Amino acid sequence: MTADRRASWLKGVLDLLVLAALTEGESYGYEIAKRLDGAGLGQIKGGTLYPVLNRLEEAGLLAAEFRATERGPGRRYYRLTDAGREVLGEQGRLWLAFDESVRAMLNKGGVR
Repeated sequence: MTADRRASWLKGVLDLLVLAALTEGESYGYEIAKRLDGAGLGQIKGGTLYPVLNRLEEAGLLAAEFRATERGPGRRYYRLTDAGREVLGEQGRLWLAFDESVRAMLNKGGVR
């Protein structure tokens, strides 16, 4: 098992990370991807990110608004809804508890 597992780990938590990336205010896809990359999660390609954004919007966790720009293509801005904040809080607590359990097992296994 020498393959890098980060991509599969990220897939399981990307919805939560996107919600967390929007806690500071609205943003558009490219900027969200930059925030995630800046947090050390690597580059998230549009083909991965935009389906997540669409799914979260359809679930009522994000609201989106298209805005035209003077130069270049318009952008779709996303913001957290109240339901999105609630899910982020609930699922975030569950993730942190899961992370704690994983760390405890890894520490027992001698991983530091």
